[in-house]
Amino acid sequence: MLTETFIRKLLQLKAHYVIAVKPGPEQIVVEIDRLRSRTLRCGVCRGRCRKVHQVEEARRWRDLSLRHLPLVLHYRPRRVRCPHCGVRVEAVPWAQIWVRVTTALARAVSELARHLSWQQTARHFRLDGKSVASIVRRVVAYGLQRRRKGHHYLTVVYDLERGALLWVGEDRTEATLTRFFAPLGQRRSATVRVVCLDMWQAYLKAVQLHAPNAQVLFDRFHLVQHLNRAVEEVRRSAMRRRSGREKIFFKRTRFLLLKNPWNLKTDERERLSPLVRWNTPIVRAYYLKEAFQLFWDYHQPDRAEQHLRRWMHSAMRSRLQPFKDFVRMLRAHLDGVLTWTRLRISNGALEGMNNKIKLVSHRSFGFRTVKNFTAAIYHCCAHLPLPEEC
Repeated sequence: MLTETFIRKLLQLKAHYVIAVKPGPEQIVVEIDRLRSRTLRCGVCRGRCRKVHQVEEARRWRDLSLRHLPLVLHYRPRRVRCPHCGVRVEAVPWAQIWVRVTTALARAVSELARHLSWQQTARHFRLDGKSVASIVRRVVAYGLQRRRKGHHYLTVVYDLERGALLWVGEDRTEATLTRFFAPLGQRRSATVRVVCLDMWQAYLKAVQLHAPNAQVLFDRFHLVQHLNRAVEEVRRSAMRRRSGREKIFFKRTRFLLLKNPWNLKTDERERLSPLVRWNTPIVRAYYLKEAFQLFWDYHQPDRAEQHLRRWMHSAMRSRLQPFKDFVRMLRAHLDGVLTWTRLRISNGALEGMNNKIKLVSHRSFGFRTVKNFTAAIYHCCAHLPLPEEC
């Protein structure tokens, strides 16, 4: 009985219990059953399920070895009626859904696979190579997802007139930029005249709330970036519809379409000509891209607005969905875009500062905390005075 209790606590069983432990010459089998008084959970959403649909056939899960014998869990899972997901297999606390090894064994395999080959790892745990490969793939997918979620974003405020770094804040939310305006106070924030930023809605809300007198200007380079993405989406869509031989013309043509015509070399023009020879979606995308670039040359606001509105009308009739999405974004931020003809300010200097910040991170191979990274940015980019005695 002590062995059953030990295994039950080791597996952290609450809605299940250990019936018996059956030692054998090659493995130890642990029989598990369900406590009828406990509510089961859905294997997909992990929500509570009160109704059991049916009982499945017995399944086996491989666990870590006990002494020199492999431990095998034996259980008949239930199919439960989830109010959100429908009929699903219940979630078991010792393994993930549709996985035939326990979480503890998968963790041990993934740690050893970092130091040994997969074949050596499989022999050590008495598994086949496919099982080790499947475990490593799941662990890598989990790690990549967690790493993306664990990204730390910074908000950088830059004085374009003096060319100086003003402030660095953690994250990129409305509350982040609010922390920049808080020390300035209402009176000093009202003296801000121009704010150049990308189309991030959180920043726009913070500027409109705390600097109501500031003229908002959307950065030229970010607009061109969105435009180039629309061209690239059209190119990829056209490439997917072509046959094998026709795809040859599309290979390595991405930057040919995004490059300015006056910067194209002779061989690049020859490679670009087959793409624009026929009246294809790529032709419309290319000419729309070039026609939009004329907007930056206008100095009179009225003529610039007329050109931009005519261009948006043509883009909406082009039957190119990426350009239609780009036009909708322009219409939602039209005032900040048209401000360019009067102010002609961009975040080009800030992009150079961002490259310097990336260099600070790369040469240190990253930082353990955001506070250390922020201190390094101030130290290298803000031109702060150094004390005579540190």
